[in-house]
Amino acid sequence: MSEVKVNKISPRTACGTVTLGDSGDTFTIPSGATITNNGTQTGFGRTGTVNWDTASIKTAEFTAVSGNGYFVNTTGGAVTVNLPAGSAGDIVGLKDYAGTWDSYAVTLNPDGSEKIGGGSAVDPTLTSEGGAVLLVYVDGTQGWLTTAESVTTSPSGKENFIVATGGTPCAGATSGDYKIHTFTGVGTFCVSQVGTTAANNIISYVVVAGGAAGGKGAGGGGGAGGFREYKGPADCYTASPLNGNPGGTAITVTATGYPIAIGAAGAAPGACTSRGGSGGVSSFSTVTSDGGGGGGSGHASVFPGNPGASGGGGRSNVCAPGGTGNTPPTSPAQGTDGGTSSPPTNRASGGGGATVAGQTNPAGGAGGVGATTCITASPVAYAGGGGGGSNSGPTSAGGASPCGTGGIGGPNCSTGQAAGATNKGGGGGGGGGGGGSPCGALGGSGVVIIRYKFQ
Repeated sequence: MSEVKVNKISPRTACGTVTLGDSGDTFTIPSGATITNNGTQTGFGRTGTVNWDTASIKTAEFTAVSGNGYFVNTTGGAVTVNLPAGSAGDIVGLKDYAGTWDSYAVTLNPDGSEKIGGGSAVDPTLTSEGGAVLLVYVDGTQGWLTTAESVTTSPSGKENFIVATGGTPCAGATSGDYKIHTFTGVGTFCVSQVGTTAANNIISYVVVAGGAAGGKGAGGGGGAGGFREYKGPADCYTASPLNGNPGGTAITVTATGYPIAIGAAGAAPGACTSRGGSGGVSSFSTVTSDGGGGGGSGHASVFPGNPGASGGGGRSNVCAPGGTGNTPPTSPAQGTDGGTSSPPTNRASGGGGATVAGQTNPAGGAGGVGATTCITASPVAYAGGGGGGSNSGPTSAGGASPCGTGGIGGPNCSTGQAAGATNKGGGGGGGGGGGGSPCGALGGSGVVIIRYKFQ
């Protein structure tokens, strides 16, 4: 095998052509050898890829060179890329450097009258966050064509957050960096993307069940619907005293749908019904809040309040215990007991609230205090117990929940009892005594509220 060693090969004439070998010959470049191209290559060496320029991140208008790929940073504004004069096989690559092409686009400007994708009156733009494109010049008919295009967020790029829909509003109301979805009826919380940081995927929630109705005929106040809350570790609002973090039920979301059920209001007692109807169950994922217990009544010799998330109050004039709260039990407790009644007072007892039990009849029969949370960005009270009804005079009535979500009890011989607050799980007021023994008022329906960090 012969060997030729030279420092330079030049053509015989100026600007001539040097030909290496003949057709069919093979030239082998040994392992470890390097070929450096300081000029323009034509017809070899290009396999559909580019040499990516990492030394100069582009932040302003520039002219691309065939064979090169560029990282384009539009954080400070839109950038125009001037494409080179095209020859068949020319290739240019572009990649979104900071994930901002969706905010500030890249505009492609072809040379002279050359075309991009067959031509257009408007220069095309690249507007996808994390976008990348590979352009090859084909011919004068189509000009530059895209041979590869993708949208990829780099693992070390900016952080992802939860993306979800459902409730009212469907896309979620915003409060700073957080979104809030409120469900007042059956629905689905649909998560399409989770966050990069694990703590951001543990969401905050409030699940309130339906409040119960008050009892008939100087009846006890209805118990409030169950109240359960969990404030996620990444959240910053002021939670209620029943916040279950730590110790409660955390929900870490994944990209799936979560069915939502909303508890109905407890029905008022009918002509042959003594106690108020219990509230319906609300649920989200693995968390269930149970309905409030109906207020007790003197009819059909059924005096006690019903058990439930918060118990119903006992009726007036007799030894009538309130219903047991936190039934079935949860941690933290989802409610409290209804007030207990005893003779000879003429006022029934209040239904239990989320944080305080219903008052016993000598104290006036007020409903128990509910829970106040700022999960919707401002303080709102939920799950207050209904006040007890009265059998002592035309203007006398039991109190309402101090939180304002439980209805006031009815006075004697009148129908002044009030329903529990809608979508707040309040207990209904007990009916007044005498004069036909008015029925107790309806409870209030429940609600589910979900909150998470979205940016």
